[in-house]
Amino acid sequence: MRLFNPEAVKSVYFIAICGTGMTALAGMLKSRGYEVRGSDQNVYPPMSTFLEELHIPFYSGFSEQHLEPPPDLVVIGNSMSRGNPEVEAVLERKLNYISMPLALKEFFIRGKYSCVVAGTHGKTTTSSMLAWVLEQAGKDPSFFIGGIPENFGRGFKLGKGEISVAEGDEYDSAFFDKGSKFFHYLPDLVILNNIEYDHADIFRNLDEIETAFKRLINLIPRNGYLIAGWDDPFVRKLSEKAFSQVVSFGMGDQAEWRAQSIATMENATEFDLYRKGEFLGRFSIPLFGEHMVKNSLATIAACDALGISMAEIRAGLSSFKNVQRRLQLKGEVNGVKIFDDFAHHPTAVGVTIRALRNRYPKQRIWAVYEPRTASAKRKVFEEEYVQAFAAADRVILTPLHLPEKVPQNERLSVENITAQLTRKKIPNWILPPNSDMLDFLKSHLDSNDIVLFMSNGDFHGIPTKILSMI
Repeated sequence: MRLFNPEAVKSVYFIAICGTGMTALAGMLKSRGYEVRGSDQNVYPPMSTFLEELHIPFYSGFSEQHLEPPPDLVVIGNSMSRGNPEVEAVLERKLNYISMPLALKEFFIRGKYSCVVAGTHGKTTTSSMLAWVLEQAGKDPSFFIGGIPENFGRGFKLGKGEISVAEGDEYDSAFFDKGSKFFHYLPDLVILNNIEYDHADIFRNLDEIETAFKRLINLIPRNGYLIAGWDDPFVRKLSEKAFSQVVSFGMGDQAEWRAQSIATMENATEFDLYRKGEFLGRFSIPLFGEHMVKNSLATIAACDALGISMAEIRAGLSSFKNVQRRLQLKGEVNGVKIFDDFAHHPTAVGVTIRALRNRYPKQRIWAVYEPRTASAKRKVFEEEYVQAFAAADRVILTPLHLPEKVPQNERLSVENITAQLTRKKIPNWILPPNSDMLDFLKSHLDSNDIVLFMSNGDFHGIPTKILSMI
């Protein structure tokens, strides 16, 4: 891979353009006036619709002919590997190529004050919150987020202000760049919510995960900030090595920024905010769950470091609408509420169910879960899933998505999970995400039931389809 001058680039081609981050980057480049096109194997809404709205041409399927005429630069998605015909053509023809995070750095982050939101859980919501509070405070930030903040309607924005917000993913960048994406983001301020074992397809153990975050912390300049989730022992340990200023947040007594007297209201969660023991007022967020309060604390601490007033922070948080597919209410029919969530790690599954339990303590909660990611399909998380589902009244699991992608001796057994749930006297079923599941739910749901769908996939549209059937 050779270096390139962004100012000399006029045309950019994307291999695997329909990935969430790739589509956002393509949109950003198009908005800047670059000629953009690309390809992907499975091109369907909403990504195909989004590309069409931006007038970005794309091919369905991969072919080296798509690279004619030769682009000035090729961005290769991290789902691509050797053997792909377009990747092979790029290498043979010596075309200039880079990873998505490197392109984001060179085209959009360099020259900005870079805020990177990292951690195993809460990245998308916290980065969306931060971007919105900054927007409401008149800072006109740029942002790049792996989800759709409802306040903005898209996962990216090219602002004229000096601040950039990026969701910092620890996953690798490309087949030729195995470092974590966030290594490229030139961080001035890092929010680190928490650290757990995840991405079992590229990290062998928790130590390797820790090493990635340790390297991220080591990139923060001495005049920068580490906004650290103090309830997490791994974050506290790594914070000791920071050269930057460390600002802590959490529920414990030792955190600088704390929330107390948390109350779940009908349409919001309220909490008292303290900094170093000083009461700063009662805050309200239209979100639910202790994890959302922690995301809010991280945002408050970061915004304070960025010079945003408490009044501006309070107004921004209270008007934040959430992120699509983060405990999103899809609709209500005959008293049955349907929620959709992106949760796939067992910790995220557990806190999401408990958030609904706190909000609807007297209603029956159905947890419907699809083990789909490389980590979700691994046996190492079996016991944690049993604990996560214990807060639900009814549990439906789907068979593993593409089980052959995980070695058999490492593969999660949904049968083992359901057997343990049965011993806990929690009714449960294994159903495929198709008409069988729809028919089952239609015949078993009662008025006032809560149905929570959790997957990083789309359940073949079932969360929407069920609304027209009950």
